[in-house]
Amino acid sequence: MSNVAEIEAAITALSIREAEEIREWLEQWLEDQQQMTPEFLASIERGKADIAAGNSRTVSAS
Repeated sequence: MSNVAEIEAAITALSIREAEEIREWLEQWLEDQQQMTPEFLASIERGKADIAAGNSRTVSAS
């Protein structure tokens, strides 16, 4: 049996509440995976470097 088949079998044994918890976790995990692309991580590093170099500004609340 494949990992996916095992997971599917385990999920069918869960209560609706438990399955909803799994769904929420999976949705969040998938979203996190999509956001952590190499381009996104590089932009974070560029931002950190800009801040360290003093290339930033303070924005006041409206």
